[in-house]
Amino acid sequence: MTTSFSELQQLETLAERFQKYSKIARVEIPARVKHGKLDFPLYTFSIGSQKPEAPVFGVSGGVHGLERIGSHLAIAFLNNFLQRLEWDETFQWQLERMRFSFIPLVNPVGMYLTRRSNGNHVDIMRNSPIVAEHSSWMIGGQRISPHIPWYMGKEPGKMEVESQTLVDFFKREVFDSSASVLFDFHSGFGYVDQLWFPWAKSKTPFPHLAEVYRLKRLMDLVMPNHIYIFEPQAKNYTTHGDLWDHLYIEHQKKIQGTPQAKNVLMPITLEMGSWIWIKKNPWQFFSLLGPFNPIKPHRHRRTMRRHLPMLDFFTRVIISHGSWTDLSNTEREEAHAAAIKLWYQNRLPFKRPAEITE
Repeated sequence: MTTSFSELQQLETLAERFQKYSKIARVEIPARVKHGKLDFPLYTFSIGSQKPEAPVFGVSGGVHGLERIGSHLAIAFLNNFLQRLEWDETFQWQLERMRFSFIPLVNPVGMYLTRRSNGNHVDIMRNSPIVAEHSSWMIGGQRISPHIPWYMGKEPGKMEVESQTLVDFFKREVFDSSASVLFDFHSGFGYVDQLWFPWAKSKTPFPHLAEVYRLKRLMDLVMPNHIYIFEPQAKNYTTHGDLWDHLYIEHQKKIQGTPQAKNVLMPITLEMGSWIWIKKNPWQFFSLLGPFNPIKPHRHRRTMRRHLPMLDFFTRVIISHGSWTDLSNTEREEAHAAAIKLWYQNRLPFKRPAEITE
């Protein structure tokens, strides 16, 4: 028996509407997730150039079922595309040269049941074979009990249907791409919105540190008043089983020693700072969804629109990826040294800027 709910209904409607654009859009259900007698589809959307080498901008949301706002933002982004397909010639030109790949609701059972984990109580973002060098206690993943948050699954290395589907989808979409940026939308941590890049498994510098630093510098130049803290995830906490660490490592294995060895896959987590929503409306802390989502309608609308400029920026830098991926040896060394100084030598605690408000 298939069961639907608001977010899934929106995806079903989008899937029907995108059928009109079958020449450039591919909507699929690569897997279904069963929970008892219930059956939930996992929708994927691929829009734009179908050339394997085309640069890719990827989006995932709803990895944690309580964080509905991640799926809402992914669905809003898809709706934005759908509206622009009719009239935006610049967007149509862009789609000829790059691809957008979406899996907007990774964990439908968790969202249906209003829980962080999936139907087997497994935390999807602790479920890959990755073993962290230094894992934060408990929050970094545990196998003590499925009834405690951050459960990694009973068998090491065995991924859940949701985890495997996400990995397989992006392997197909980006592993032959000349460059890709993959965004994963989350919420529930901090007073400000943050952009995290790997590693989640280690406090050591990320291998493509020079490239991610150049990406950050471009963002600072183009959007000097942006609201984001851009830093390594490990500066906040480290985890076992991170899907993006796993996907990045698998990509590196595939391209090593090939003509595509310079291709860059850049996973980024958008962690929407939900504590400010609680500060504005403390009562929402006492509901299951309150700590992770803006409950007041006007705050929800504000969240839907506040990230569009940043996402638009990243769609542009992926199509013009040479500006941050095609570096000379000198440029790479300089960017790497600057990144080490910025992210790995400065250990002062972060203080929330007073001017950042909702």
